[in-house]
Amino acid sequence: MAVDALDTRILRLLIEQPRTSVREYARILSVARGTVQARIDRLERNGVITGTGPVLSPAALGHPVLAFVHLEVTQGHLDEVGEALAAVPEIVEAFSTTGGGDLLTRVVARDNEHLEDVIQLLIQLPGVVRTRTEVALRERVPHRLLPLVQSIGLATAEPSN
Repeated sequence: MAVDALDTRILRLLIEQPRTSVREYARILSVARGTVQARIDRLERNGVITGTGPVLSPAALGHPVLAFVHLEVTQGHLDEVGEALAAVPEIVEAFSTTGGGDLLTRVVARDNEHLEDVIQLLIQLPGVVRTRTEVALRERVPHRLLPLVQSIGLATAEPSN
């Protein structure tokens, strides 16, 4: 989907001021409220905007340990293992990957002992051959999309030759 300059301005406002009304966004952007709402609806329909809920902190929820667990999976069992991972609440994300493993999971835990318990659970899943774990020490760049939206906005604002 092509994202134009107005779309990027709307996305920036949604990121920077998520609790503001569509009416206020329209005022800030100097466009009609219906235009802003139609753009937001289109961005949602096309999968650019994928959610509007709160961003939660696993650490504040009592799970301050963050680890990335790579899983090597028996050939032909990727879907089954992926479904089994979805049943483990401490797995907050999972991706199939290329490289040293077949799946990469982001796991949160209450402490190191709890992390070990989760890893032991993962290694026992049918189809999992081995795991490799990396514990995060400190977040250096928090999850963010605003710089990407800004760079897209700059690219769409440049005149084409």
